[in-house]
Amino acid sequence: SYDDLPESRYHFPRMYLNQVTKTVGDWIVYYEPRRATADVLSKGGRQCYFAIAEVVGIREDVSRPDHYYADIKNFLPFDNAIPFRDSQHFYESAMRGTDGNTNSGSAQRAVRNMPDNEFELIVQAGFAAELALEQHKQKSQQYGFDEPPPVSERPLVESTVKRPFRDRVFTRQIQQAYDKRCAMTGLRIINGGGRPEAQAAHIRPVADDGPDSVRNGLSLSSTMHWMFDRGLLSINDDFRILKARGAVPAEVEKMLNSTGFLTVPEDFRLQPHRQFLHFHRETVFKG
Repeated sequence: SYDDLPESRYHFPRMYLNQVTKTVGDWIVYYEPRRATADVLSKGGRQCYFAIAEVVGIREDVSRPDHYYADIKNFLPFDNAIPFRDSQHFYESAMRGTDGNTNSGSAQRAVRNMPDNEFELIVQAGFAAELALEQHKQKSQQYGFDEPPPVSERPLVESTVKRPFRDRVFTRQIQQAYDKRCAMTGLRIINGGGRPEAQAAHIRPVADDGPDSVRNGLSLSSTMHWMFDRGLLSINDDFRILKARGAVPAEVEKMLNSTGFLTVPEDFRLQPHRQFLHFHRETVFKG
């Protein structure tokens, strides 16, 4: 019933306004509850932390009384979904009840404020592989005799904002979601070094505030990536491949999936989102 798009906005009722206001200018962790499918009565949710993002402002929902939007930027999904409870360990202390089980009161709240140290534990778990690589690279850097390594107040947050870090995470997640295949041709080509030929492409470009979300990405061969970025190819909401009139060579058309449709992940959470597809058609596509 909420008008959410986690990559850019979070929709919430007035009862959470105080908690959300405290997050403006700071970072949040997104949590997927038990109910997380189109049918709100279902129990298909993973009960996990799945992404981080930055809250940049709050605005009223002019069409629905007593509801608000939190505007979001720098959304980045975790490499691995992190369960809120790992054996007997709770990442959030507020989630542990007095009997050692889950605190049902806290679990039912859609917005909870958490201490910095708990936020960092979740981020470390969510980006464990990439952060380990980042630390290794930092240690290998050479500093002058009297020059100490740079120290930041919130190193984890600073790492996740940097473009190289985000590009590596985005690329790895796209390749995993699409099994390293080009979504438009179905080809899975691995070069001699073991690297896939398919590239990670943003549907809504980063330059136009496109998020580093798998739902805003495609796995495309270099040729398809080039043509998609230049608006010669696009995608309809039903994942049908669109071609700009007279702009796609016959040789390229022959390479496209014979069905005429994009090959997308089976998991609906990883499929391209229609709002990003709409932006590409309206802003980039030359059809």
